[in-house]
Amino acid sequence: MAESKMVHSSLVTYASVISLLTLCPPFVILLWYTMVHADGSVALTWDYFRRNGLLSAFVNIWPKPTAIAWKIIFCYAAFEAALQLLLPGKRVEGPVSPKGNRPVYKANGVAAYAVTLLTYVGIWWFGVFNPSIVYDHLGEIFSALIFGSLIFCVFLNIKGHVAPSSTDSGSSGNLIIDFYWGMELYPRIGKDFDLKVFTNCRFGMMSWAVLSITYCIKQYEANGRVADSMLVNTILTLVYVTKFFWWEDGYWNTMDIAHDRAGFYICWGCLVWVPSVYTCPGMYLVNHPVNLGTQLALYILGAGILCVLINYDCDRQRQEFRRKNGKCLVWGSPPKKIVASYTTADGETKTNLLLTSGWWGLSRHFHYVPEILAAFFWTVPALFNHVLPYFYVIFLTILLFDRATRDDDKCRSKYGKYWKLYCEKVPYKIIPGIY
Repeated sequence: MAESKMVHSSLVTYASVISLLTLCPPFVILLWYTMVHADGSVALTWDYFRRNGLLSAFVNIWPKPTAIAWKIIFCYAAFEAALQLLLPGKRVEGPVSPKGNRPVYKANGVAAYAVTLLTYVGIWWFGVFNPSIVYDHLGEIFSALIFGSLIFCVFLNIKGHVAPSSTDSGSSGNLIIDFYWGMELYPRIGKDFDLKVFTNCRFGMMSWAVLSITYCIKQYEANGRVADSMLVNTILTLVYVTKFFWWEDGYWNTMDIAHDRAGFYICWGCLVWVPSVYTCPGMYLVNHPVNLGTQLALYILGAGILCVLINYDCDRQRQEFRRKNGKCLVWGSPPKKIVASYTTADGETKTNLLLTSGWWGLSRHFHYVPEILAAFFWTVPALFNHVLPYFYVIFLTILLFDRATRDDDKCRSKYGKYWKLYCEKVPYKIIPGIY
């Protein structure tokens, strides 16, 4: 059984799994419909469902996956898969897994990101393809992704049973839990094509940037100009996604890749939830341009960029500390640290360094604070007429607070008394002085 589901009781875990499996797919369609066809108003969507009945309303609003939707998805996925395989990149080793495996990656995310955005803007600029088509068929694309990604998760489950890529795999004995959490930690096709890197990074995170540009172009083509609110949202989103790909090899050491298995939770989430939910502020702004004024727009832009930079520096600080084995400076001084030993699954004793100064002395997960604030700043250009554009901020806050709890429980189990000592030195979980 994947470790990530052991934080909560089995009853709570099972209820959560069933709820997410059944509610997430229709919510994606509800979100799209409300943003695009109900002016972002939950009240208007609720009124439509009240007048037409739940089942009838869903049948009416749920778009059928069309040939053009499948074609767009296939071309995009094939393009990103080709870039992942063919672009050069340095060899990067991931962390040692619980079963003693060390995955090897090709770090070409920055190149793939640059090629993707230049190609996408280029084919629009030279009249080869109009990105407005993507927005015009967005509901059909999300519908196709919902069903196609469910089939992909079934494939991952079967692969985990019959052809696992490494010994970091196995069944919990429960078919639903296996489908949700996944069977394999590092599923691959062949030796080089890592499926989690593809779903999480090259499809999911890349689509966030691509759709942000799509919404910007759609507003320009509809109105003849791009509102400063859309520009702030798009720039901040691109700054954040650029930061992600610049730091991609660091991401391969995080819970998403090194701990959570490849199932519905991670893979369906990145294939469907990221392009739909994460992009919802821009989706709303397409038809609701807000004129912020130069001064306010620059204030929001500056605050958002600062949050992204702090978030990046948090990750950079810890990554450098680990890479140099503690032999570095943190905020101009030697780092404060704890040497923590732990026992691997095969009984081998190893040590890790736990950083207790710099950003990581403020709280155990301080990097979540600027990440949540950055999301707020690229959403706030939508102002406060409707709550739904802020759904990603709300979702991200819940996700990161839950992830902090899961990570704390995992580390407590791994390091024992050393983690207790660490928590005494860094008592706050996320928000310094508060939580």
